[in-house]
This record gives sequence, structure tokens and C-alpha cells, in this order.
Amino acid sequence: MSLPEPAAKKKRIVIIGGGFAGTKLAQRLDSNLFQLVLLDKNNYRQFQPLIYQVASSGLEPSAISFPFRRAFRKKKDFHFRMAEVIRIIPEENRLICNIGSIDYDYLVIAGGTDTNYFGIENIKKNAMPMKTVSEALGLRNTILTHFEKALLAETDEDRQTLLNIVVVGGGPTGVEISGALAEMKRYILPKDYPEIDFELMQIYLFEGADKLLGSMSQESSDKSSDFLRQLGVKIYLNSLVKDYVDDKVILADGKEIRTKTLIWSGGVIANAPEGINPETLARGKRIKVNSFNRVEIYDNIFAVGDVCFQTEENYPDGHPQVAQVAIQQAKLLAENFPKIVKGEKPTPFSYKDKGSMATIGRNKAVVDLKNFKIQGFFAWYIWMFVHLLFIMGVKNRAFIFLDWIWSYVTYDQPLRLIIKQSGS
Repeated sequence: MSLPEPAAKKKRIVIIGGGFAGTKLAQRLDSNLFQLVLLDKNNYRQFQPLIYQVASSGLEPSAISFPFRRAFRKKKDFHFRMAEVIRIIPEENRLICNIGSIDYDYLVIAGGTDTNYFGIENIKKNAMPMKTVSEALGLRNTILTHFEKALLAETDEDRQTLLNIVVVGGGPTGVEISGALAEMKRYILPKDYPEIDFELMQIYLFEGADKLLGSMSQESSDKSSDFLRQLGVKIYLNSLVKDYVDDKVILADGKEIRTKTLIWSGGVIANAPEGINPETLARGKRIKVNSFNRVEIYDNIFAVGDVCFQTEENYPDGHPQVAQVAIQQAKLLAENFPKIVKGEKPTPFSYKDKGSMATIGRNKAVVDLKNFKIQGFFAWYIWMFVHLLFIMGVKNRAFIFLDWIWSYVTYDQPLRLIIKQSGS
């Protein structure tokens, strides 16, 4: 991999992954002290909390994406390479990528997570995940194409199979996409497809645990369930999806739901690179790190964000895999790196929980803060404000804000385009 050699007094820090953790770390590190190299399989950072709005035709992909090269244009001795890591060779301080090899002085793994299908091959082959912008676009195309095909269906059973949508996973992603699709069914689709009886369309949400939004309070979980049921979503708790065969979702209790659209947000697995000692891996392939985010048994390899497993007194089973953990870990590691290089004692990490939130639809959201909980319109307003703050780029923030205002005033979403590659 072609890169300039660091200046004599500089160390090279290579960061794998440009999500919340990787981007924040690269922003905060002093490039006068280090040569910085960021690797990502995409050339843009995607704002994952709003990917569901791309899938439901609420936002354009470009509104929640920002090119790395533009974001770091003014950063000295910063180098981005669009690459996928094949494996790490720790004993040689070297990475093997699909575009070549690269040496490092320090390595930071911030590769996030991928969709976990729990070994169910039919679901892996046929379900629609929603972890990336491209997956969200694929889901949008699939849903809209099924509506078009429903116009041509010969029987109500075929039509209902095309219209039914099953969402697996009752975390924020599952709850938010269910709410967005339910609002489309109520406010938008009947105007686009007046020939279709949308009473045939059912939206199912299956969750294996006994509550939605498992990381949030029982009050917020109950309220989100109420909001979804008001929108017509059928919620099934303590329900495990076993398989997906012949357009039928099969549950562990034998129940079957006919659908051509299965949205899978039922779990994640960490993107731990090949070459990491298996002894350092915890449940879900998360990489075990100490309180300084240093990977166990390695002196110069660190991990931050969703990919790492770090415990502290209030989190004996590891921190939640949420953006705030990733951002806070990245900020502290950026402060600690100069201390580490000088041989000084770094500062241990302690997570400061700033709260959790999820939106269900128009004027419907839940927010858990440290001392109080909010539901309804005010929570929805807080959700919008906080998410806008984290969007990269003034232009993107403005476009998203205008799209939200337009949708709120008109009860419409103007982005229902089926965009496919030629021949697909």
C-alpha cells in the first residue's frame, strides 16, 4: 500500500473503520505528533441511526453520508485508503488488505459490527439487513417493487404476501423502521396506490425478549409498544424466528407468516479481524480490552466502539453497543495516545451514560435521561435535535431538517424512487 513514511519522530497510527469511534478518534488525534491512516471499505462515513429513514423513503442516502476525504481535507499527514482488512499480523506490526499491506506502530480496531443471523442460512440468504446505506437502498427498492407487483397479483393471498412486512428485532432499529413503515401505510401508500386495499397489508414486529427496546426503561418500552399498536403494528414478544422458507417466516412455536419482505435487525456480531488471538474474543466476537482500550496480550493494538468488550463496575457484561460509548472511548484514547508514547500512565475509561432514545413516528418518541423520562411530542423534538447535531456537514443538516419539515407538513415523502443498476 503506497503511503509516505512518517517523519523521524512520528509514529504511524492505523485506524480500521470510519464509524463513530474511528472518525472521532481521527478527528481528535494530533497529526503533528502522529501520522494517521484511516481504512474503510466505503469512502464515506454513514450516519447509522438514520439509515432506516433511507429504507423508508424519508431521506436520500447522500443526506446521511459524508466523504472521508472532505471531512479530513485540512488534517495534516492524514491518509485515507478505501480498503478491506483481510488479516492482522501482530508479530510483524502489519496489516494485509485487499489493496496491499501496511505497517503500523499502533493499530486501532474500530470496525463496528455486522448483522448476526445466528447460523440460519435461509435467513442470511433471503432476509433484508439494514446496517449500511446500500442495504437500506436495497430494502427501499424491494418494498416499493413489491407494491408495484401487488397491483398485478391475481389473488388476495398473493397480494397480501407481497404487502406483508415482517421485522425481526425489537431494538431501536426494529422499532423505528416498523413505525416508519406503519406511517407510510397510513398516510402515503393509499394515495400512491388507490387500487390496493391496504387492510391486507400487515406489519409484524417479532422480539425474542419480553420487552421492546431492551436497553431502555420499562416505561419507555411500554410506551413505544403503545405507539406502535396505535399505528397498527402487530407486536409479538418472547417470539423467536426459526427459519424463512417459501416466503413464510417460521417461528419457534410453529406459527407461520407469509411475506416476501423479511427485515432482519435481530442481532449483531463484531467485526473482529482475522489474525487476532481467539483468546482475546468475548461473546459476539467482541475484542476484550482493558480500561485503556488496549487489547489483551498486545502492547500496541487497541479497540474502540461496538467491536470491543470492556467492563467496569456498572457494566460487568460490557458496555452497550451504542454511539455514545464509541465516541467517549475515542475521545479518551486520543488524549491517552501522547501519554502512551511518552510512557506515562494513561487515564482509564469510565462511561458516562447520557441517556437513550428512539422514535416511533410523528410526535411519537421515547427518551430516557438520567433523572427523568419523556415520551410523546417533546421526546420527538429532542430526538430530532440530537440527531441533527451529530450529522456531519452543514448542508446535510439543512437538507435533513427541510425534508423533515416537508414530511411533517404535507404527510408525504417525495423519495419513493426504485433505483436499480442496469440489468438488475
